[in-house]
Amino acid sequence: MQTANQNPEQIARDQIDKHLVEAGWHVQTMKKLDWSAGQGIAVREYQTDTGPADYVLFVDRRAVGVIEAKPKEWGHKITTVEEQSSDYAAAKLKWVNNKEPLPFVYESTGVITRFTDGRDPKPRSREVFTFHRPETMAEWLSKPKSIRARLHDIPPLDPAGLRDCQITAIQKLEKSFREDRPRALVQMATGSGKTFTAITSVYRLLKFADAKRILFLVDTKNLGEQAEQEFMSYLPNDDNRKFTELYNVQRLRSSFIASSTQVCISTIQRMYSILKDEPLEESAEESNPAERLVRGKTPLPVVYNPKIPPEFFDFIIIDECHRSIYNLWRQVLEYFDAYLIGLTATPDNRTYGFFHKNVVSEYGHERAVADGVNVGNEVYLIDTQITRQGVQIKAQQQVEKRERLTRKKRWEHQDEDERYSATRLDRDVVNPDQIRTVIRAFRDSLPDIFPGRDEVPKTLIFAKTDSHADDIINIVREEFGQGNDFCKKITYQAVEDPKSVLAQFRNNYNPRIAVTVDMIATGTDVKPLECLLFMRDVKSRNYFEQMKGRGTRTLDADSLKKVTPSAKTAKTHYVIVDAIGVTKSCKTASEPIITKPHVSLKDLATGVMMGIRDEDTVSSLAGRLARLDKQLDDKDKARIEETAGGVPLHDIVRRLFDAIDPDRIEEAATKVAGGEPTDAQREQARSKLVGEATNVFTGPLVTLIDGIRRDKEQTIDHDNLDTVIGQGWDGDAKENAETMAKEFANYLEEHRDTIEALTIFYSQPARRSHITYAMIKTVLDSLKIDRPKLAPLRVWRAYALLDEYKGSDPVNELTALVALIRRVCGIDPKLAPYADTVRRNFQNWILKRHSGAGEKFTEEQMDWLRMIRDHIATSFHVEPDDFDMSPFDARGGLGKMYQLFGVGMDGVIDELNEALAV
Repeated sequence: MQTANQNPEQIARDQIDKHLVEAGWHVQTMKKLDWSAGQGIAVREYQTDTGPADYVLFVDRRAVGVIEAKPKEWGHKITTVEEQSSDYAAAKLKWVNNKEPLPFVYESTGVITRFTDGRDPKPRSREVFTFHRPETMAEWLSKPKSIRARLHDIPPLDPAGLRDCQITAIQKLEKSFREDRPRALVQMATGSGKTFTAITSVYRLLKFADAKRILFLVDTKNLGEQAEQEFMSYLPNDDNRKFTELYNVQRLRSSFIASSTQVCISTIQRMYSILKDEPLEESAEESNPAERLVRGKTPLPVVYNPKIPPEFFDFIIIDECHRSIYNLWRQVLEYFDAYLIGLTATPDNRTYGFFHKNVVSEYGHERAVADGVNVGNEVYLIDTQITRQGVQIKAQQQVEKRERLTRKKRWEHQDEDERYSATRLDRDVVNPDQIRTVIRAFRDSLPDIFPGRDEVPKTLIFAKTDSHADDIINIVREEFGQGNDFCKKITYQAVEDPKSVLAQFRNNYNPRIAVTVDMIATGTDVKPLECLLFMRDVKSRNYFEQMKGRGTRTLDADSLKKVTPSAKTAKTHYVIVDAIGVTKSCKTASEPIITKPHVSLKDLATGVMMGIRDEDTVSSLAGRLARLDKQLDDKDKARIEETAGGVPLHDIVRRLFDAIDPDRIEEAATKVAGGEPTDAQREQARSKLVGEATNVFTGPLVTLIDGIRRDKEQTIDHDNLDTVIGQGWDGDAKENAETMAKEFANYLEEHRDTIEALTIFYSQPARRSHITYAMIKTVLDSLKIDRPKLAPLRVWRAYALLDEYKGSDPVNELTALVALIRRVCGIDPKLAPYADTVRRNFQNWILKRHSGAGEKFTEEQMDWLRMIRDHIATSFHVEPDDFDMSPFDARGGLGKMYQLFGVGMDGVIDELNEALAV
C-alpha cells in the first residue's frame, strides 16, 4: 500500500506488484520463496551476474522472464531502458543454470507496461494492458515457435473461389502479419465480400499459424447473427468440411465463453460488459452503439478481468470498424494484446489514424462497379414545398395532437402562431399530406424510374423515427391500393419479428416496400433491392455511404425475376429517390457514377472517341458500359472484344475508372514532376490517362455497342397518347411488302462480298454444303445490328404475301433467314421453308441412291439418315462431332454411326451435306 514516505521507485513497485497479483502471479523475495504458492512466481531483486534484476518471473520453477521497473515519470522514455532489461534477460542467474536468454521481457512504470517476446523473428516491444498470466506463458513455451514466428509459416494462398480483390486483401494482410504490424485496415466496397475475406483469413490463421482464439467483433446483434451464418456456411477450398465442422464457433449471448471456443462472435457492447463484469441490457445490442453515447458523460474505464485476460485473443477482427474505434469502445480494443484487423467500406481520417495508415486493401465502390462486383446508382429528386420551406400553423387553428407512444389523439385550438421547419417534420410536427405528396410522387414516377416494370421494384424507405415509419406505411398502402403484405416495417420496435420480415423482403414477392429507421441501414444483404427512398436526412457521410450500400449488391437475372418477375435482365443499377435533400446536405464519398443520364450512350462514347476528357463524361460512360456488361451474353461480349482489338468490355470499363482515379492521377503527375506536382501537371496527367483509356474507341466499336444496346432495351414513350382513326386491312400491304423485300435484297447484295455465307450462296454453289450454323448466325447478327427492322420473321411475312405462300411458318429465325437467302439468290423461285427444301432434297437423294447403285439402306440406317436430315434442317450442316450430341448420343453416337455405315460413313456425311443444302 502506498504511504507518504515512499519514493517514486517504491510507488511504481507497489503498482507493479498489484498488477502482477491481478494477473495470477505470486510476488515473493528470495528469503520467502515458496514454490508451492502457485504456478507463477515473481521474485523481487533476483541476483544475476550483472546485478540484481527488479523481478525475475518463474513458471513451473523455470525462469522465463524479467521486469525492469521504473517510476511513472519514465513513461515517456520507457523504451530507453529496453537494452537494460534485455541485459538482465541474457544474464546468468544465480542458483539457475540458464544457458539462453529468458524469452519474456517487460519494462513497466506501473502505469505503462511494454513487452518483448524474444522468440519472435524480429523481437519488438509493444505496449500491453498489463502482465501476461503464468498459464499463458506456460502454453506459449509448450510450442516450438511464438505466434509471430508461426505467421511466417503460412503457405501461399490458393486463389480458387476468391475474387481478385479478396486475394489481394488476404495476401497483403498476411504480409502485414509477417512484418508484425499490430493493426491493419481492410477497406472493401459493400457487397465485395469483406466477411468472406475475413473468414478465409481466420481459417488460415487457425490452420497454419495455430492461432488459439480469434474474436470477430460487431456492433449490432443483427450483424453478429449474419456473421455466425457466414461462418456456418463457409466451405474452405482445401477441405470438404464446413468451417464449423473444423473449428468451434460461439456467438456470445452471455458472459460465458467455452474453453474450447476458437472463434468468438460478439458485439462490442457485450464484450465491454463482460470486461466490466456487468449485466447487459438486451436492447443495448440492437442498434449502432456510436449513436448511443451521451455527450458529456465520461464512460467508466475498462479494468483487468482475470476471466478474459488481455492475451485471451490472438486476433480481433472488427466489422464496420469505422463505428467501433472511438470513445468508450476504443478501450475494449486496446485492452487486448492482439492483432487488430478492421473491416469497412467507408473509412474516414480517424479510421486511417487508428489503424496506423496500414491499409492492406483499398477497394472502393467505383472499382467494384468496374469489376461487376457492385452496381452503380442514379439519383431521382422529389422536392415539395413543405419539405423545403416548412409552413406556419395559425393561432386558433384547430389542430390534432397525438401522443408519440400510445398514438392517442385529441383536437384542440392552436394557442399562437407557430412556424415549423423541415427539420421538425415527423418529429414534433406531422404533416400527413407532406408524406402523402412524396409517396404519390414516387408512385407516379415509377414508370419513368423503372420503365417496363409490372410491379414496384423492391424498395427500402428510410424513416426518421419509428412513429414516422408507421405513418409512411399506412400512406404507402393506401396510395398504392395494396394490403398489409405490400408494405411492412423492419425496425427493432416492430411487433412482427423483424428477421422474418427481412427474410420475406429478401426472398418473397411481398413485401414490395419495406420501411426502416436504422435496422437495415448497414450490413444487411438484400440483393433484390433496387430502390432507396430517403425520407430522413443523414449528416454522417459514413452512415450515408453505408445506407446507400444496401442497393449496391449485384443479382443475376434469374434470381431477380424470382422476386420481381417483370425484370428483364440482371440487376444493372439502383436508384436513390431523394425526397429530403439527403444527397445535397452532406458530401458523399461516392457520387452517382452516371452523372449524365440525359446523354445517350452513343453520344458519350463518340465524345470520348473525339477527345472529350472531362470526368463526368468518362464516369458516365464507364457506368453505362458497366450496366450494359451485365445485360450481355457471351456472344455479345465476344463480338465487342473482337471489335475492340481483343480488349474485353469489363477491361474497358476498368481502364476508364482507373483513368479518373485520383490516386493514379497523383502517381502519374508525381512521376512526371519528379516531386510535388502542380495542378496543371495533375490535369495533364489525368488527360493523358483518359486518352490512353479511350484509345480503344473507334467508329465500328461505338456503332456495335450502340446497336447491341438498342437490341437490349426499348424506349417507353409515356407522353404521347394514341387514338383509333380507322381500322381494317391495309390496302397498301402489298406495296409495303415489296418495299421490305427490296430493302432485304439490297442488304444481301451490299454484303455479298464481306459476309462469307452470302459469298457462298451468291457465287460459290459448289461450297454450299460447307455453310455452317455459325456462318448463318453471323448474317443474323449483322442484320440485327445494321437493320433491326429487317428481322427474318418480319421479312418472311412480306415474301409470304408476295409469293402467296400458304404453308406453315419457319421453326426459328435462322431457318427463316436461310429460306429468304435462297429466295433472293434465285435458288428457290418462290418462298419455301428450309425444312421443306431439306426434306425434298433428302427424298430425291434417297431415290437416286436406291435406283442408281441398286443398294438399299436398312430400316435402322434410314432412322439415322432421317435424324441427320432433321439436324441439317435446323443446323445447315452435320459434322462427325455432332454425333456425340443429342439426339444421336442417345442412340449410340459416333460409334453407332460407324457400326451402321462402316468405312463409307464419311462419304455418306459428305453426300448429305452437299445434296440437302443445295
